[in-house]
Amino acid sequence: MKVLPRSAFGQTVLLIGVLLLVNQVVSYISIAIYILQPNAQQVNQLLAKQVRAVFIDIDDPILRPAMAEAFHKETGIGVYRENMAMRLGLEHATHYPFRSEEMSLLLGGPAEVRISQGDEYLFWIRPPQAPDWWVKIPLTGLEEENLYPLLGVLVILGVLSVAGGWLFVRQLNRPLRSLQRAAEEVGRGNFPEPLKENGTTEIVSVTQAFNHMSKGIRQLEDDRNLLMAGISHDLRTPLTRIRLSTEMMSSVDEFLKEGIEGDIDDMNKIIDQFIDYIRNDHTDVFEMHSLNVLLADVVQAESIPGRNIVLSGEEVSNVPMRYIAIKRVVANLIQNSLRYSEGDVDIEVNESTRNRTVSFSVLDNGPGIPEDDIQRLFQPFTQGDIARGGEGSGLGLAIIKRIVDSHGGRVTLSNRKEGGLKAVVTLPYSEK
Repeated sequence: MKVLPRSAFGQTVLLIGVLLLVNQVVSYISIAIYILQPNAQQVNQLLAKQVRAVFIDIDDPILRPAMAEAFHKETGIGVYRENMAMRLGLEHATHYPFRSEEMSLLLGGPAEVRISQGDEYLFWIRPPQAPDWWVKIPLTGLEEENLYPLLGVLVILGVLSVAGGWLFVRQLNRPLRSLQRAAEEVGRGNFPEPLKENGTTEIVSVTQAFNHMSKGIRQLEDDRNLLMAGISHDLRTPLTRIRLSTEMMSSVDEFLKEGIEGDIDDMNKIIDQFIDYIRNDHTDVFEMHSLNVLLADVVQAESIPGRNIVLSGEEVSNVPMRYIAIKRVVANLIQNSLRYSEGDVDIEVNESTRNRTVSFSVLDNGPGIPEDDIQRLFQPFTQGDIARGGEGSGLGLAIIKRIVDSHGGRVTLSNRKEGGLKAVVTLPYSEK
């Protein structure tokens, strides 16, 4: 299971998020140590002084009650036994161990601190000087530490920072996305317009190198097409003269005439295959078409007397395709099945909504292909063993694979358990 993102975009955003989290934690700890804790210590020292003031002993029996009453009236501090303290609010007060420990150090003995918050903020302290008594000290302008607003602010700042980092990295990686799409197009034989050279200096350098590479590959492709067109023209001209010459041969040489004409037809077919292989059908644009309709058209066109081509399967969604190119794929697969097998040829249509693809399979009952030769047959000028025949130039499957690859799809061959070969062509819903 992959937890960490593998893309540079995801890793950068994750790094920003981790750094911000560390910064927020450090900020929270710093506030707690340098602001909240000193404030709590100052409050405890103030309370300890007031507790000591409560237990100042006055020897004069007349002055002592008057001083106590005046002290209570001016400060609101009172001393109560536990039963009375419970009735006055001690029962609902919360015990604070940390404040109790500090108060014990300040008063020089075991002390207990409880805090209740109602109409007023009350500290209840049981001092070591009088363990059976509770000192009630009201404080105004003081509230219990509420860290939720601080945490809320830190969370909001973190979210905004991560969002800003996400937008920044997205903008930074946008040229890389364009570069990726353009590279995929070049890999399928399509040459997009030169990319805009923007972004960081490193990305601009890579974009410049890619545009230069794409231009070079396009030039090589054009040169190859021109060369093949010239060769095709130069070969067809003498072939035409040879065909005309055979028409003037006498009837005595009829058998020789038929052989020459057959050789001329084979050479013309081989030349056509060469041209089919090098061209990418740039004039045939991607459009949404029904695969079911296309298969039905090809089946009708390729049907021959004595052989059945059975089309079955579900009605599938339309997919973007170069219609003429995919018709050539289907026709080549059907022709191969008819040539190298006997009996019916089955075509099955399927759709995978999960993978967002449609596919069709061409099945025959021939001898099949050795497993070791299956992948090799997709290479140009490669033919199978004698079981599948040795005719042609060996470009048929290479042409099929090139067309399917240009659609972002895939073609696979496999031997059937019941005998024969199964060819599966899969096309995506959307042009990649």
